[in-house]
Amino acid sequence: MTSSEKTTPVTTPASGAPSPVPTRRLGSTGPRVSALGLGAMGMSALYEGGDRAESLATLHAALDAGVTLIDTGDFYGMGSNEMLINEALRTAPAGARERAVISVKFGGMRDPDNGWGPVDGRPAAVRNFAAYSLQRLGTDHIDIYRLARVDPAVPIEETVGAIAELVQAGHVRHIGLSEAGADTVRRAASVAPISDLQIEYSLISRGIEDTILPTARELGIGITAYGVLSRGLISGHFTPDRELAATDFRAISPRFQGENLRHNLELVESLRKVAEQKGVTVAQTAIAWVLSRGEDIVPLVGARHRDRLAESLGALAVTLDADDLAAIERAVPAGAAQGDRYPSSQMAHLDSEH
Repeated sequence: MTSSEKTTPVTTPASGAPSPVPTRRLGSTGPRVSALGLGAMGMSALYEGGDRAESLATLHAALDAGVTLIDTGDFYGMGSNEMLINEALRTAPAGARERAVISVKFGGMRDPDNGWGPVDGRPAAVRNFAAYSLQRLGTDHIDIYRLARVDPAVPIEETVGAIAELVQAGHVRHIGLSEAGADTVRRAASVAPISDLQIEYSLISRGIEDTILPTARELGIGITAYGVLSRGLISGHFTPDRELAATDFRAISPRFQGENLRHNLELVESLRKVAEQKGVTVAQTAIAWVLSRGEDIVPLVGARHRDRLAESLGALAVTLDADDLAAIERAVPAGAAQGDRYPSSQMAHLDSEH
């Protein structure tokens, strides 16, 4: 954390005591948001054990704590995640919608059997997806709108141009990108201002540091980093004997399989020693490391329960000095993880990996 970051007094759900929550601007043209955002995907899709009442309580706790950035996707639970956020905002204290910055990913095609189709980035599809999201969210605008994955059949200039038209019409406030490579980021930015690039970034997913992060910084584009706890893998809570439901994404994720899982959890134990010396948790250490990468980076945490949210918010109070960072790097060196972050079939659709 740096002295240039603005803070807003809030009440944390953990203690009830006032605590300053820093804010960061998403790039040179984007909105100012809480330095930690909440990713709502797991409340409706891809993980086991969903609890709607607890999800609503967690969303309310996040808003109460001063978290303003809420991230969703129109294909999470085939729209049910957007409706969940709608309900959370409608039932939150007055002013919650005005303070909330809702980021929506679109373009992921689904089928009635819960399967996945290709991404659709055609301009006509952009307008169609936006119309449905506005209705489900119960709002007249989307704060940040982004294609979930780059559509290889549609030039990114056309997709971004269509979102820019929605901005001009007042239906969207800011344009974002997701999992885009450096060249795609440049092409998109040549069409319209880009607020941020949403992409996986964590202690064990550092691929953006080579070319994508430098390009984003050159162009004044912020980073919203998802997967900062690697879907719970480096949270300090995942155990090697945990059984995952067939519908849980981690059941097919390479990093959670066999020898890969054993190796990766050994890294977590090394990180735990560093965390214990600091008197904080493994998750807080991992989140604080992402926060330390720069003021232009806003981590998204996928907390589905209030206790996990409170733990994540605690990372905002963790200061990592040069010795701490060196110890973390020794515990989890760059490239130390085993297994890709997605199965090979999904890795092929990541523009950021090409």
